[in-house]
Amino acid sequence: MASWAALSPSIVEYFEGEDSYRCGYCKNESGSRSNGMWAHSMTVQDYQDLIDRGWRRSGKYVYKPVMNQTCCPQYTIRCRPLQFQPSKSHKKVLKKMLKFLAKGEISKGNYEDDPMEPTMEDTVAGDFGLINKLDIQCDLKTLSGDLTESFDSEEKKKGKSPKKGESNEFIQSQDIEEKLGSGEPSHPVKMPMAPKPGKGADLSKPPCRKAKEIRKERKRLKLMQQNPAGELEGFQAQGEPPSLFPPKANKSNQPKSLEDLIFESLPENASHKLEVRVVRSSPPSSQFKATFQESYQVYKRYQMVIHKDPPDKPTVSQFTRFLCSSPLEAENPPNGPDCGYGSFHQQYWLDGRIIAVGVIDILPYCVSSVYLYYDPDYSFLSLGVYSALREIAFTRQLHQKTSQLSYYYMGFYIHSCPKMKYKGQYRPSDLLCPETYVWVPIEQCLPSLENSKYCRFNRDPEAVDEGRSKDPDRLQVFHKKAIMPYGVYKKQQKDPGEEAAVLQYARLVGQTCSERMLLFRN
Repeated sequence: MASWAALSPSIVEYFEGEDSYRCGYCKNESGSRSNGMWAHSMTVQDYQDLIDRGWRRSGKYVYKPVMNQTCCPQYTIRCRPLQFQPSKSHKKVLKKMLKFLAKGEISKGNYEDDPMEPTMEDTVAGDFGLINKLDIQCDLKTLSGDLTESFDSEEKKKGKSPKKGESNEFIQSQDIEEKLGSGEPSHPVKMPMAPKPGKGADLSKPPCRKAKEIRKERKRLKLMQQNPAGELEGFQAQGEPPSLFPPKANKSNQPKSLEDLIFESLPENASHKLEVRVVRSSPPSSQFKATFQESYQVYKRYQMVIHKDPPDKPTVSQFTRFLCSSPLEAENPPNGPDCGYGSFHQQYWLDGRIIAVGVIDILPYCVSSVYLYYDPDYSFLSLGVYSALREIAFTRQLHQKTSQLSYYYMGFYIHSCPKMKYKGQYRPSDLLCPETYVWVPIEQCLPSLENSKYCRFNRDPEAVDEGRSKDPDRLQVFHKKAIMPYGVYKKQQKDPGEEAAVLQYARLVGQTCSERMLLFRN
């Protein structure tokens, strides 16, 4: 695990141009457009900065929709958990779970039509295309000749990135050899998005909150900090711990908090027991390895029943590549969450067996939801909604030690696809302006989105992208075992198309990331 004091840099391969593919939302055969790069490794800070510029990862592929050209613009959305209050529909799902755990009751009615739980068509086809392309184009073969030759067995000195303005070349460290020598492809791999299914809500507005209620909520959150069970243990067992939220006389004007609803006490003779376990998926922890096969079998059933995959299609390789492999470096800074930063699986254990898995990234400022899969036999529990509420509660818990970690990223919001609007009901939430990369409350964005698929949300016509690439020559390039500024690298190149690709990359990732990340060039 990387130490906080000596993090090695992110290493990416950018794929020039734009990719067109079949849209999983409107079914346009070539309407979906994105830029992409392969991340051999990535620090959590770099990924945080990238998703704050509209990027998103699927496995080790990191992509950014071309917002003003793609048929269904995908806006990065984040929820503000510290101010979140569950809606009536959210409470309905939480109470349904409590009844099932306490008495084994299964709610009557056609749960598949519940507006909180999207039907099969709502888990759009984008992930089918993604998995297929991963299988076809990302078989784990050796790297290209140029890349392999960069990492022979000769002794290498520990290298450091050049300071601004320096033109020296640096011999690269063993760390980078290990990252790039992973056997993963160094050729263009164009992926459509893999949206997260099953995260829905009704259209009811969030309740108005008084200052008194907000103060009481803060007091409850402070109690969580005193939980002796640790960062993860406090959110493991359903119905635990009663001491975390002491019994109170609930007044009619005092709504129950999310934690009150999740951890409501169960009778001693409860019919079922639910635990939520957080295990590191990359690099795989011992707990992750021990439960890998069981977790994979849940995924396989999910793909076969929900996505109608044939039995031989959801392979172990596909599962690993799509939902287990991650470029994110595991980091454990002293002021970070006890579990550290990086990629994790949040496993839902019912009576000793896994029934659902939420794939998440824990980053410096947020918990980022990647994907959810579940045992179709338990669809009646609205696990998509339930897991989203648990992830919001988990974010609030991590905030207690790491105060800057205070957001829950839900992936992309697609207003032009009616069935994908549900993410906007976890409020308060914000959408990312695709031109200036500032966050705007979703309520301010919706009127514009009703009139146009593509919108600039920043109302200041003079505002620009403050993080834009201002000095491409300071961009860091990794070429022939050496790190150098782009200003040095471009003097060695004769290909006229080279500069266009690098400048496009710099524009999309911004100045800060272009100076920190290493852009691999053949």
